[in-house]
Amino acid sequence: MSEKLRILLTGFGPFPGAPYNPTQPLVARLMRLRRPGLDDVEIASHIFPVTYAAVDRQLPEVIAKVKPDALLMFGLAARTSYLRIETRARNAVTMLWPDAANTRSSKRGIAGNADAMMFGQHTARLLRAARLTGIDARSSRDAGAYLCNYLSWRAIENVKAGGPQLAAFIHIPLLARSGAVRRKGAPRITLEELVDAGEAMLMEMVQLARKARVS
Repeated sequence: MSEKLRILLTGFGPFPGAPYNPTQPLVARLMRLRRPGLDDVEIASHIFPVTYAAVDRQLPEVIAKVKPDALLMFGLAARTSYLRIETRARNAVTMLWPDAANTRSSKRGIAGNADAMMFGQHTARLLRAARLTGIDARSSRDAGAYLCNYLSWRAIENVKAGGPQLAAFIHIPLLARSGAVRRKGAPRITLEELVDAGEAMLMEMVQLARKARVS
């Protein structure tokens, strides 16, 4: 019998300005999914503290432990009212905003003068899967310059180094605990809608990882 496919889901904890991070309940809900298409899949999860040091230390540790075929990451975009499927990681780090450990980057880039790194063509498949659930989902070329972009960069580095076959980063909007978007006048995307879209993207990632393993 062939070894089970392994998918690693990640989210983030709270950080300055966001005491409630909806990636945590989203990842928890996706972990509880029971579907026939997941019978031969092992799903693991990890919630990163919102610090550069934690990403640098914990990402290699969790990849070594889980040995995932694919990495599906979620982060919070507090000023965006729709789902964003990131297509690349920028070689950029903000020097303005400290992380949750009150640490500021001392440089504006992650890796010298390197160019941005692309996640790959599979992001278009994830975008389509999310949109088919009816959620407002859009492709993005700018993952920011904070921890979400930093984790994206480190994840792509691991893919290039022979780690997971695939990686993807999804930005989700800020939700109230009730599931409603906090900002007045913004479209109402509920946690249930996010779970539906997350499930669709997870199932698509499973199919993509199966094909990547065969090839």
